[in-house]
Amino acid sequence: MHNNEMFLLKLGEVVLKGLNRRSFEDKLVSNVRWRLKKHGSFHVYIRQSTIYVEPQKDDCDMEAAWKSCCQVFGVAAVARAVPCDKTVEAIVETARTYLADEFAKARTFKVESKRADKQFYLNSIQISQAVGGDLAELFPHVSVDVHKPDLTVFVEIREKAAYVHAPSVPGAGGLPVGMGGHAVSLLSGGLDSPVSSWMMARRGVELEMVHFVSPPYTSQQAQDKVLELARLLTAYCGRMIVHIIPFTEIQEEIRKNCPEEYFTLIMRRFMMRISEAVAKKAGAKALVTGESLGQVASQTMMALGVTEDVTTMPVLRPLIGMDKVEIIRIAREIGTFDTSILPYEDCCTVFTPRHPCTRPNVEDIRKAEEALDVDGLVSKALAGESWVRVKA
Repeated sequence: MHNNEMFLLKLGEVVLKGLNRRSFEDKLVSNVRWRLKKHGSFHVYIRQSTIYVEPQKDDCDMEAAWKSCCQVFGVAAVARAVPCDKTVEAIVETARTYLADEFAKARTFKVESKRADKQFYLNSIQISQAVGGDLAELFPHVSVDVHKPDLTVFVEIREKAAYVHAPSVPGAGGLPVGMGGHAVSLLSGGLDSPVSSWMMARRGVELEMVHFVSPPYTSQQAQDKVLELARLLTAYCGRMIVHIIPFTEIQEEIRKNCPEEYFTLIMRRFMMRISEAVAKKAGAKALVTGESLGQVASQTMMALGVTEDVTTMPVLRPLIGMDKVEIIRIAREIGTFDTSILPYEDCCTVFTPRHPCTRPNVEDIRKAEEALDVDGLVSKALAGESWVRVKA
């Protein structure tokens, strides 16, 4: 590691944003600053579609900061870099020391240059030739290969300095959290809902979570598991509130008064009504679920229509066209998989009908619900709400 190493964060989709671009960039910079606060003192600023992250003191935790930068939505690529003077000699010397380990492993290399400062006296091809020629002499065992090199040395000439860096790694992509509005996500302990929440956060949506508990049918461990999933998501979403809603009475009333094949559908309709009430109070504009078409009986097209019948807000279902294999791949990638597969029951699994209805008719379901005091049950559940603020 080089003592004045820093990071360069390349912007993704934000650069397509036209007149709103400034507000997207400002949001992204403030998200990066917020994320890095706990890793030390960093100077974070933006120039020409690149965010510069410069440690201000020696005690900055660079490894943790690097990991955080890779998780900020809105960043397309992240590179470690070292600044130096804007001369060919300084660039060659910096590449020689900073990339010594990479040169020791490589057999072929090339230099790729970018001249953001058009005042610089060489153009990008001339920079690459000059720097490449000198490096080839310094490392005689490594030959130049412009087509498929083992190592690419990146050189950028910018306003304040030149920067030398090795290849960048992909960032988290997407849009800065906070730019896509505010939504409430229904979070269970399964694999799907953390992934769907992550996908919406990646579109810039700021989230609050709703989780339903049914003591004594569901355990404290089940609730802890969900809070842990929420905590794992804060690495991407930032801190958030989890609303915990008591659901036992509603489930018992459904079981006592409604036909068994409708249990799950009526239960989900209550979840949607309650979540929408939470969302309205929070000023959120949409609900997010982890539903995937046809994955279970309550997720057929007709069943989705029945559950959505009770809401007026848009219901966002980012997993709708995904299969389990894809969902598991993302869960592993974002680090929620191991927690999701812990064996604690949540309220969806406790009252499962033996033969659920897969082709429900909304009229039949509304009729079945007439046996219940729907409004009374909803307001009672909302009155019993507690909430937890989860932070990374």
